[in-house]
Amino acid sequence: MPTTTDRRRPRRVYGVGTDPDARFSLANERTFLAWVRTSIALLAAGVALEALELPVHAVLRWCASILLVLLGVLAAAWAWVAWARVERAVRTGAPLPPPVAGAVVSVGVGVAGLLLLVGLLVA
Repeated sequence: MPTTTDRRRPRRVYGVGTDPDARFSLANERTFLAWVRTSIALLAAGVALEALELPVHAVLRWCASILLVLLGVLAAAWAWVAWARVERAVRTGAPLPPPVAGAVVSVGVGVAGLLLLVGLLVA
């Protein structure tokens, strides 16, 4: 059980269960950081689509850009939520929660790619 001198935050994560083997917490942190890097890449791609002069239909390029930026914001938010859910599960010995964000980001990137493909064809 956490001691009263435990200052780690958030309490809803560290205030339950017991400290797991550090390897599990570090693996969870690496996954969190990978999602943050993915978020940065999606945000950069969305901004680059609008910042560069590309031979893509303007409306479709804008839609793809907005979609990528929204996916970047979603990936950053989900990274934190998923980290907390997994850390709590590891600390309490509960089953790991199912992954969700990967499917959403994959479909979103696919849709953005299709928008750009159509935009290239009609430009």
